[in-house]
Amino acid sequence: MRKIISIVLSLAFFTAVFTACSPLQTSEEGQVEITGITLSDDGILVGGSSASTDTSSAVYVSKDIVFYLEDQGADYGEGETDEQHSQAEADRHTVINITRPGNYMVSGSISRGQIAVNLGETAKKDPDAVVNIILNDTEITCTVAPAIICYSAYECGDDNPDMATKDVDTSGAGFNITLADESVNIINGSHVAKIYKPGTEDKLHKYDAAIESLVSMNINSENGFLNLVSDNEGIETKMHMTINGGTLNIKSADDALNAGEDGVSVITVNNGTVWADSNKGVEGDGIDSNGWLVINGGTVYAFGNSDSMDSGLDSDMGIYINGGTVLATGNMYDEISKESTQNFAVFSFAQPVGYDESVILKSLNDNSLTLLRGTAKGSIIVYSSPQLAEGDYELYFADGYTGGGEVGVFTGISNLLGEVQLAHSGMAGGFGGRQPMDNFKDIPFDGQWLDRPIPGRGAPPQDFGGQKPQFGIEKIHPDGPENHKFNPEDFSSSQPPAFQGDKASAAQPVFTIVKGGNNFSGIAEYTAE
Repeated sequence: MRKIISIVLSLAFFTAVFTACSPLQTSEEGQVEITGITLSDDGILVGGSSASTDTSSAVYVSKDIVFYLEDQGADYGEGETDEQHSQAEADRHTVINITRPGNYMVSGSISRGQIAVNLGETAKKDPDAVVNIILNDTEITCTVAPAIICYSAYECGDDNPDMATKDVDTSGAGFNITLADESVNIINGSHVAKIYKPGTEDKLHKYDAAIESLVSMNINSENGFLNLVSDNEGIETKMHMTINGGTLNIKSADDALNAGEDGVSVITVNNGTVWADSNKGVEGDGIDSNGWLVINGGTVYAFGNSDSMDSGLDSDMGIYINGGTVLATGNMYDEISKESTQNFAVFSFAQPVGYDESVILKSLNDNSLTLLRGTAKGSIIVYSSPQLAEGDYELYFADGYTGGGEVGVFTGISNLLGEVQLAHSGMAGGFGGRQPMDNFKDIPFDGQWLDRPIPGRGAPPQDFGGQKPQFGIEKIHPDGPENHKFNPEDFSSSQPPAFQGDKASAAQPVFTIVKGGNNFSGIAEYTAE
């Protein structure tokens, strides 16, 4: 039997979270068992004692991290130069291996390490093969691979595309991450480029994200924080991912959230706050599911890369918004299903909207103002909220305002300054799937955007320093424009006929929201007849 670690202050919270969101592991006597793992560069403690190196232990430490070795030639794999690492760099990492089902509370900090869950070859078919990792003020940095990876645990889903549906139950998922109450957890992770099975071009290893799971997973919390920075994708599952709470602030160089099984995977957001920003690199969607994306509640801010033809929200099989507050920006639009039960609006602009531009939605019913402001430049803004009622609205750019904040969705805005009214060329009625926007050009870019904290809104993830942030990241361009890496002529599209340049001619200054989905195209500055 595993050693039972007494957690007087936190156990009630964990019990409540696991009861609601995922199965709490207990002993044969019905006792709750939580194994404590304390991270440190000076050594790993398990249950208060030095971690074992015995591979038969429930938790043991090793140096056998999976990574992409440098200078192996084309027969080894597909890693680019910047994805290759020396053996010496890999050997500086400590792998904390978890080999048995149970609840593991991780605390402390390690500057070169990885948590690896592997319950064995038969685990995917064993409903008892479940691991719950509780992050409690944890900081993990891994420079050669994912900081947290689950190789094997129970798979609650079915990979048969003929049986696939947007409605999945992941309560029995074999891999769960819980953010302890009020905890601030920091993950800095890397990835592993595709490594071939010897003598073939078949995949032996390929792990794309700072947190990687080869089985369905849940993320649970009431009010814990996860601040994640990745040199590739942020959090990836090969099957399903469900977010039930907590605040996730993800800064990635590719998709911030990703689910990878074609025509099967589902990303579901039920509660919590998600900041999914793919602007650390040069491409990537905010949230990308190769199956479905379903948002039932919480707050979702998803920002596709400013410098690529990507979306804030991307799904191959369908996007459904049934509740919560959603703000997404990008340069592509993936169609949102009109079967969504909450109203949404898609605003397609004739020119990209900058991260420093404030978009104001004004209700003509009660003159209330709502601020929509992201952290990335894009031609598309998607907005959905319980407050988006049917009726007539106007849309503005504004230089200033009273109330609200720097990034996100804010109601109760007043006293607009320097406002410019906008108009649209008509209701697009649905773009028919993933479409590039007109006039994707004139975006200043010199190969390096700089991150800095927005005053009063906290710091970028790499500078959190263990402090709880009030999330807000501003992107500043250092030296002015150079050639953009995309040629707009590569994406054939025509300017809406109601527009000449950036001015609306005989365009519509009123944005009428009807029940369901609303797509407004060709938005530009309004010029009255």
